[in-house]
Amino acid sequence: MVPRYARPAMTALWEPEARFKIWFEIEAHATEKLGELGVVPPSAAKALWDWWATNPVIDVAAIDAIEAVTKHDVIAFLTWVAEQVGDEARFMHQGMTSSDVLDTCLAVQLARAADILIEDIDALLAVIKRRAFEHKLTPTIGRSHGIHAEPVTFGLKMAEAYAEFSRCKTRLVAARAEIATCAISGAVGTFANIDPAVEEHVADKLGLAIEPVSTQVIPRDRHAMFFATLGVIASSIERLAVEVRHLQRTEVLEAEEYFSPGQKGSSAMPHKRNPVLTENLTGLARVVRAAVVPALENVALWHERDISHSSVERFFGPDATITLDFALARLTGVIDKLLIYPERMMKNLDKMGGLVHSQRVLLALTQAGVSREDSYRYVQRNAMKVWESDGQLSLLELLKADPDVAAALPAQEIEEKFNLDYHFKQVDTIFRRVFGEA
Repeated sequence: MVPRYARPAMTALWEPEARFKIWFEIEAHATEKLGELGVVPPSAAKALWDWWATNPVIDVAAIDAIEAVTKHDVIAFLTWVAEQVGDEARFMHQGMTSSDVLDTCLAVQLARAADILIEDIDALLAVIKRRAFEHKLTPTIGRSHGIHAEPVTFGLKMAEAYAEFSRCKTRLVAARAEIATCAISGAVGTFANIDPAVEEHVADKLGLAIEPVSTQVIPRDRHAMFFATLGVIASSIERLAVEVRHLQRTEVLEAEEYFSPGQKGSSAMPHKRNPVLTENLTGLARVVRAAVVPALENVALWHERDISHSSVERFFGPDATITLDFALARLTGVIDKLLIYPERMMKNLDKMGGLVHSQRVLLALTQAGVSREDSYRYVQRNAMKVWESDGQLSLLELLKADPDVAAALPAQEIEEKFNLDYHFKQVDTIFRRVFGEA
């Protein structure tokens, strides 16, 4: 985790103190149920919760010092707690194994991280929706292969992004539900030394579902799906970021990241206004996606468990969630303050002498009785003249002067095919599909 790309709430989930607090809650809730079942004295859980009620400071350095000797993090934690609580602490961890604590804790952390990310997506969706309605009918050129195609509106570009991030939210909600599982099943997951009722109790207290079959670990296909979902969200962030980067290019300049007073674009060239935020988002998306393949590789553990997944998750659990949280917030800021230039959009749309209307003329010719092959040939030969003139010639005037075209279509009908508003007649329909309103 790099502090430059981290926000406090998400970062706090992964601090050692937060992890140890979750560990304690797992152990204390388990001891509580064991007391109810008569496996341990009820006084054991009371001693744990009484100590916890004093709001003790988690001494991370002391726990680390014990681990330096034991070479085992959970044992180090239990030893430290026992030193604070006293004799009753010996009843902690009865029938449990380390993975019961580690995996259940990770499930809590990932579920809470997902909650933050869902809030982030909601904030982004609100901003995208506002900009979509603001520019619902702002004409701009649609591009395929980076080449002028046909007119769209900037609002439709935003509607597309809204629909995409709505899907991202749906996937993340599902991934959260799948990852939020509790395993308190003991060595190799058989419940031989602990009653399943303990697992049910801990799961209920922590807001988790029970893991139906946990072997000795929670199956890592759940984690693979979770991090794959984060990777898809990161790719959606990059897609929108790349769109902004292209639109900000000097020769395009239809939209631009907000350039604040006092901001500098280059140490060498004072004139520069660079798309640094969206370029940064492209890079951050790569970091999040970097967790996906290791998460997939973690699925194939040996038999009932090994710990080849453990070191990997210590890296990408915090890194992927913290980075994605930051990226979503940054993208929200970019779209919120994005500078839109409708005049430049119209200028670019008109740049190539009306070529963007070629399909309408093609279709009109076919409807007038000309074969599709001939219709395409008539329009294309005139369109190529416009291309070769760098837009100095007018497709409309060339078509009206073309004897083959003129024989099939009156001049007024050709002119009607160059009406820009025609392309936007279904914008309301698309908006209703995306937003439920037009």
